[in-house]
Amino acid sequence: MTCGRQPRPWIKSLKADDKNMFKRLREDVQAVFDRDPAARSWIEILTSYPGLHAIWFYRISHWFWIHRMPLIGRFISHIGRWLSGIEIHPGATIGPGFFIDHGMGVVIGETAEIGPDVTLYHGVTLGGTSWKKGKRHPTLEEAVVVGAGAKILGPITIGARTRVGANAVVVRDVPPDSVVVGIPGRVTHRHGTRVALDEAGHIHPYDLEHGALPDMTGRALRHLAERIRRLEQNAGLAVGTSGEEEEEFWFYQI
Repeated sequence: MTCGRQPRPWIKSLKADDKNMFKRLREDVQAVFDRDPAARSWIEILTSYPGLHAIWFYRISHWFWIHRMPLIGRFISHIGRWLSGIEIHPGATIGPGFFIDHGMGVVIGETAEIGPDVTLYHGVTLGGTSWKKGKRHPTLEEAVVVGAGAKILGPITIGARTRVGANAVVVRDVPPDSVVVGIPGRVTHRHGTRVALDEAGHIHPYDLEHGALPDMTGRALRHLAERIRRLEQNAGLAVGTSGEEEEEFWFYQI
């Protein structure tokens, strides 16, 4: 895939708009209203949303970071991590409308780039895979949604409007308008059309619902069980005869 090498004009516009911090703070609050039906009032959001607090600590620490005061930026970031349970490096680039739901355990690395209107759930990691300096964390384009516990690793690009399933581990570029699930992450839908096939060549019936994801381990075990059954038939072996205990087939019903 070549989406990691495509130009991203929104990154330049985000960096040019860093002076308008207060406008960005208002957009962060509005993002909570837009994407969390549990949000009831401005007071509740301002006092009870750790994801919002972490983003605001990041906005302040990032200002110090880009104005060549990295120690102050890191210290403010550390305070935000201690108070919210969310770690956002001040060197990351984060656009407007960013929303972290619940948020505990979220980690965002130094060279991560996050576009407008991105949503992360708790336990998400945007991590690096190298000790070398330079770009080593992911880029999330606009309107990406990352499910709880997902890990996106390395200098890869997640295309716009993509959804990453809960607990997925993504290590390769993902095109726009995709759905990614599994370990390692695989594209199952693109532009609303399923693109993944199971071992029998059938399109799997799952969509991204956090709790309704393809069971890759169960599918592999069923495939192995069926292969063993055919081998036993070909070898003329009978199951559950000659005094042996009857096999418990429930094990294969995963």
